[in-house]
Amino acid sequence: MSFNESSRNETPANVSLSPSSSVSQSLEYKTVSVFLVLLVCGVGIVGNVMVVLVVLTTRHMRTPTNCYLVSLAVADLTVLVAAGLPNVSDSLTGTWIFGHAGCLGITYLQYLGINVSSCSITAFTVERYIAICHPIRAQAVCTVSRAKRILAGLWSCTCLYCMLWLFLVDIQVSQAGLLQCGYRVKRELYLPIYLFDFTIFYVLPLLLAIVLYALIARILYLRSGDRCGDGVTMAMGRRGRRCNEGVTKMLAVVVVLFALLWMPYRTLVLINSFLPAPYLDAWVLLFCRTCIYANSAINPLIYNLMSQKFRSAFRQLYRCRRTEGLLRTLSVVQPAVSAAPEATAKPRGQIQGTGADLSPGEDGRTHREVGQREDRPSQKTPVASSPTV
Repeated sequence: MSFNESSRNETPANVSLSPSSSVSQSLEYKTVSVFLVLLVCGVGIVGNVMVVLVVLTTRHMRTPTNCYLVSLAVADLTVLVAAGLPNVSDSLTGTWIFGHAGCLGITYLQYLGINVSSCSITAFTVERYIAICHPIRAQAVCTVSRAKRILAGLWSCTCLYCMLWLFLVDIQVSQAGLLQCGYRVKRELYLPIYLFDFTIFYVLPLLLAIVLYALIARILYLRSGDRCGDGVTMAMGRRGRRCNEGVTKMLAVVVVLFALLWMPYRTLVLINSFLPAPYLDAWVLLFCRTCIYANSAINPLIYNLMSQKFRSAFRQLYRCRRTEGLLRTLSVVQPAVSAAPEATAKPRGQIQGTGADLSPGEDGRTHREVGQREDRPSQKTPVASSPTV
């Protein structure tokens, strides 16, 4: 979001504010800004799309916790697309090119993605607390169907709340004649709204996360020192406890990164809310924006590093996409081979053999091409269900 010069002195910055200094017009700044935004947003978009695909296409990954992670991934995608990519055009052209409808829509999507990501983090924090501290109750409370209903409510309420921003922004014309998308309200009106948003979607979620993860850490510490084990511990089993501990540590890292990477921007906007003239150093603003985009891009990397199930699912998704491309190539080559009668037998058999080795099923086994006989009965490997990632 950009302001003209007069509005910059009346309102604080938001996520995509254009810096006021002439540094932003330099070739060095534009090069660094465009490179960083494209790199971080590109990695984040690919990673979050993979998270959504993995959970939707892999049966054993459809757990309550992963439902919240899908919601977080969709929210992060919204932030990267609505807040990150428009900054590239701002850096290159120096003017707003998306019109009045784009100004309203992009602002709405920015805050929708930001607020839903905070709500999703709060939701899986509460879910982890119930799963660890109240495991018996979690069997009835922490279900996929309940998680879907909770997420539907969170998205619906946040969509309605973010409609407020549609009345706070508008297209403005700077003294240089450039179009900019910025706030049209005075600080007296904007400041209470921002402070409410800051409290509800940043301060309170972090305070709740600190309290709940402290309780979780206490329970895990007590269980680790219980050599004999009580009834609840024995019911969970060692394997279940290890999985729950691993998932909880991974989600705790997500919360910590959310707090750290959002802190520069939140602090800057809070300070600018009370300064007579906002502090708008170009490189500081670029750092704050990059931290926001990095927060939306880094979560898939955390899942890959700390969750073996996610890591295996990512690899399987990559193999499936690679296999589909190879099979499409073989389907093009096969008719050409069949057109030669005298060379039909051997080449055709070779192609079918290759296809049989490269067509994985849902359970990871390979299926033979149509027309080939099974020499032995297929054996399905049962997939162990787990309430964790």
